[in-house]
Amino acid sequence: MRDSRDITRRGLLGMGVGVAAALGGAVGCSSATAGPERGGDPGAKANAPVKPRLIGDGSTADYGHQPNQPPKPVPLEMGEKPPQFVIFSWDGAGEVGNGLFPRFRKLARDHGARMTFFLSGIYLVPESKKRLYDPPNNPVGASDIGYLTDAHIKETLRNMRAAWLEGHEVGTHFNGHFCQGSGSVAHWTQQDWESEIEQAVSFVTRWRTHTGFTDLDPLPFDYRKELVGGRTPCLLNQDNLLPVAAKLGWRYDASSAGGLQVWPKKKHGVWDLPLQQMPFPGHSFEVLSMDYNILANQSKNTTRGPSYNYSAWRRQATESYIAGFDRAYETNRAPFFVGNHFEEWNGGIYMDAVEEALKYMGDDKRKDVRLVSFRQFVDWLDVQSPDVLAQLRGLDVGEKWQQKAGSKTPPKAPPRPAKPARQTEDDSEGGEEDP
Repeated sequence: MRDSRDITRRGLLGMGVGVAAALGGAVGCSSATAGPERGGDPGAKANAPVKPRLIGDGSTADYGHQPNQPPKPVPLEMGEKPPQFVIFSWDGAGEVGNGLFPRFRKLARDHGARMTFFLSGIYLVPESKKRLYDPPNNPVGASDIGYLTDAHIKETLRNMRAAWLEGHEVGTHFNGHFCQGSGSVAHWTQQDWESEIEQAVSFVTRWRTHTGFTDLDPLPFDYRKELVGGRTPCLLNQDNLLPVAAKLGWRYDASSAGGLQVWPKKKHGVWDLPLQQMPFPGHSFEVLSMDYNILANQSKNTTRGPSYNYSAWRRQATESYIAGFDRAYETNRAPFFVGNHFEEWNGGIYMDAVEEALKYMGDDKRKDVRLVSFRQFVDWLDVQSPDVLAQLRGLDVGEKWQQKAGSKTPPKAPPRPAKPARQTEDDSEGGEEDP
């Protein structure tokens, strides 16, 4: 096992929210202060049916088959080299006026990418209605991330709607993001997870009742069917979550920490897709493939380190993502998972690093790279034969594909999915909290 001194090694498990005390009150999955209001891309209306079937109170609707999806996956032959999958995901996924949600939607459009947005359910609940939330082992209405203003709930809804129509996935980051003390998700039972998930689904499917908004279109999906995976707060307590996820028919979970760049397996019948250790330029140890873990190794216990370091830190973060991608792409072709937050930590350098890394990975010269959502990736996994998957899992980190998977010249890669058309309508994991 490699020496990894990232945040998981320090017991903080990969997420900023769980270390609010260590950060002097800063919350890793929410913004203490929202940026200035900016205009974003309008929400998408293209490809929507004329008369969608409204669900419940009209917060969501059945818009039919999701548009802008990749070609139907096909099974590999034994010895056939797989594409390089890269999955960018966003924890919380709320838009608080800093423009990060529309920024990365546009980046995805420009490069034919699909992503996964893990929506925190309470981001669709007005603070005046916070007592609707009854978190396990915590007071009614409590949350370790902030509730959004009405204006930012609306922006989150517009961006989430547009993202789904552009082909992205909507998963869950659950609700209150409790990572410390007796109320931490680390201590939750299976029954606690069942309650938390049901509440998260209720907040998404009943936002119209809870907010009273009448000027927004419904979210264009049946969330109980759309929801097939999530990521727990601070990457905690996957063991008790997985039996519940399996019972609900979820197809994957992205809550593990410290995974290696190898092909995944299932736990409890659910695909286990962990954040991974990746090279960390300038160090002999590796870092977890999430923005906050890089930050924790750079500015330690603050999200606002000395600005004179920002340029070097930005470059180091970018090179780390690229090194992780290159290692997989040039060797075992293991999928590369990158976790992010819509945050402006250390002057926004991690957002810049993710953008530059995605541009590198999505370069048109790499025809065999697939920038997809978690859901789309498990669609591909599920059509592969057990023998092919066993062959791929036989490759270690950095072990060249030809060494165990054969040297057969792969056939021409299938076409990349078309870049989603620009839509016509318009989330940061950024709840508003007191500094």
